[in-house]
Amino acid sequence: MTMKDISGKRVPDVTFQTLGEEGFVPVTSAELFGGKTVVVFSLPGAFTPTCSSTHLPRYNELAPAFKRAGVDSILCLSVNDAFVMNAWCSDQGAENVSFVPDGSGAFTEGMGALVNKDDLGFGMRSWRYSMLVRDGVIEKMFIEPEKPGDPFEVSDADTMLEFIDAKAQKPQRIAIFTKPNCGYCRTAKQLLQAAGLDYQEVEVGKGGHSMSLVAAVSGSQTVPQVFVDGELVGDSEALQAWLAGRNSNAA
Repeated sequence: MTMKDISGKRVPDVTFQTLGEEGFVPVTSAELFGGKTVVVFSLPGAFTPTCSSTHLPRYNELAPAFKRAGVDSILCLSVNDAFVMNAWCSDQGAENVSFVPDGSGAFTEGMGALVNKDDLGFGMRSWRYSMLVRDGVIEKMFIEPEKPGDPFEVSDADTMLEFIDAKAQKPQRIAIFTKPNCGYCRTAKQLLQAAGLDYQEVEVGKGGHSMSLVAAVSGSQTVPQVFVDGELVGDSEALQAWLAGRNSNAA
């Protein structure tokens, strides 16, 4: 299929069946887009590899930067029902993104993005794209190229944020290796929290992670080990020194 760029047109007027605590809750396009600046990224399916590992997490991660750039909300849209989308939301912990179930594919069809994925056993799904919408009018679209498989080249969060604000400040990517009942690990996490820095924790002993992994990536047999933007900072004392230098540079 070839999805067309329909920038300048209004988004399709449909009603989405979302799921609340007491059952289905209808939400209209007008409610989602009216009077707001909204970023939408649409993808082939919840729980699928690229969507779960890269597409969704990065939009969630950059949400504060989008907000500073004037974006009111970020919508993740897929041709999945509300039960699946809610389960995926819970699994991903993506609290900065709103999950929109286009179970019938009505919105996706109106966008000209409905594609047959029978070869994967998916049925009709959405082509991968992102768009910036202001008060219901599409201002900019990033549509993935027509290639075999599931191309993911232009609908990513960084491309959209750069279009909206090329000078936007992005959060640093921080990962920390820890283990249970480790006082030094607890101190390191408290230091990061006090500095207002988000981080991803990899706990040794869970998910098949072992000290061999820590040693392979850090060269050390101890935890915590903190990485910032791919660079090793080190243990809790090294982190404290890094934060002190960071604060000094900011001043």
